[in-house]
Formats: sequence, C-alpha cells, structure tokens
Amino acid sequence: MKVLNKDELQIAEGVLLKHFPRSYKVYGFLYGVNRNKPSTLEVVVDSWPEFKVILLRQDPKKKHPQDFMKKVSFYSTDEEVLRKVLREEVDWSTYFIIGGFDIFHADTLKAVSSEKKVKNRDLTLVRLLYLPDISHLLAPDVDSQLESRISSLNFSHVDIVNKTWKFGGDEKGYRNIKNLISNFPTCCIMDTQGEPVAWILVYDYCAMGILYTLPEHRGKGYAKVLISNMTKKLHAEGYPVYCFIEEDNMVSYKLFQNMGFTEDASYRAAWFEFNF
Repeated sequence: MKVLNKDELQIAEGVLLKHFPRSYKVYGFLYGVNRNKPSTLEVVVDSWPEFKVILLRQDPKKKHPQDFMKKVSFYSTDEEVLRKVLREEVDWSTYFIIGGFDIFHADTLKAVSSEKKVKNRDLTLVRLLYLPDISHLLAPDVDSQLESRISSLNFSHVDIVNKTWKFGGDEKGYRNIKNLISNFPTCCIMDTQGEPVAWILVYDYCAMGILYTLPEHRGKGYAKVLISNMTKKLHAEGYPVYCFIEEDNMVSYKLFQNMGFTEDASYRAAWFEFNF
C-alpha cells in the first residue's frame, strides 16, 4: 500500500479521467485536492504507478474544523484487492460513511464489516448523471430581467441554505455549507431585495448538489436556469460536470435528463454508514 504525494495525486487524477463515469466521485475529490481546496483526506493505492484500488480516507494528521463527517471513498477494478485494502487501510473503530461507491461492491463491504464486527446499513441508492460534452447542454432561454438576478452565494446566505438542506439544519451542516460556499462555485437567483430564492452548490467532490428553490418561488423554471449556469461555469473552469440523484427522485432525474445529461444505465452508486 502507498499513500500518494502531491505529484502522484496529479498522475492519479489523470488515470481516473479514463474511467468515467464510474470514477467520477474519487476523481472529483482529487480534482479539488490538486487545486488546493481544503481537505482532511489522504489517498491510498494498492500499488504504484499501476493500481487497482484507490481509496480516500481521513488523514490522521489533519483535523479540519469544517469537516462535516468522517468520509471514506474508493474506486476499484478488482474485488479481491478491494477486500484487502478495506481490511487493512480503513479505521473500523469509529463511525464513518462510505459514499458514492458502485453498488456492485456492496457485498464486499458488508463482508468486511462483518469480519470487523461492525454494524452497517445503506443510506441511499443514487443515479449518476453527467454531461460528457458541453454542446449536449439544452439551456433554457433567459430574459435580461432574470439574467440580472443571477449571482453567487456568500457568507450571509449560509444559514438559509443550511436550514433548507436535507442533511443540514445543525452546526455541522452550517460549517459544511460555509466551507462549500467559501471554496467551490455557487449559483443563485436573487429576489428584488437581493436575497437568494433559489440556489445550487458544488460538493467537495465537485458534484453539483443542494439544488433548492423556496416554495413560494417554484414553477418559474429557476432550477433549469441554475443548472445551466452552473454547468457552463464548471465547464469553463475545468471542473467535471456531474451530479448524484437519489433513485426515487424522478423529478430531478427527468430535469437533468431533459437538459442533456446522460447516465450509464447499468451503474448505481450507494452510500453506506458504519458503526452507527
């Protein structure tokens, strides 16, 4: 096993680029790390420079105050090697979440957690939608009045985003949203008083998310405008353009699909938690 240094992380990012769409989440984390975004993660591979498993885990030397939860993520092309890496390179003694992994690996995760005598449960199953080419984007028409109200979020908006976020509402959520607004692209639509009424953010693994419109402003096509603007911004800045959508959220799935996003129909990603 090997912990990658700064130069090796750049190389690994290039390797993962060749394994889209299944490698998107780990690639997104590396994309952020390689551009000096705040991170508490270290990256481990089974071998170098060729590797079959790349795993991201909490760096014991880093205690970032904005960290939301203990995270583990991985991309694997070999089940036996993955089993070995999970056994040896993950700290199974505390609560953690493994998110965005190929559901194909679920049995291996459950088997290793059973060996470690650790409880596990699935949190959600999601679709991964992505835009392979910016020319595929079906952008809505935006009049000049609405165009003038498109802006970015700032620190004064952290509270409202946190309160309306499905996984927020507490101090940890507040710190996480503040971190995302500080370090990653955002897009919002303001009302006439200059307050945000709809917004979209980018997670620390560079996926679009936290798309929300206040109830009294729905039905105006704001979500399409936000997705379109964020997609163009991410593409212009070199970010990957993708998102995760929960399996039962057909409204969001159809929204992104109708705007030109695509998916690998055979692929599903999952989030599991351990030691809960």
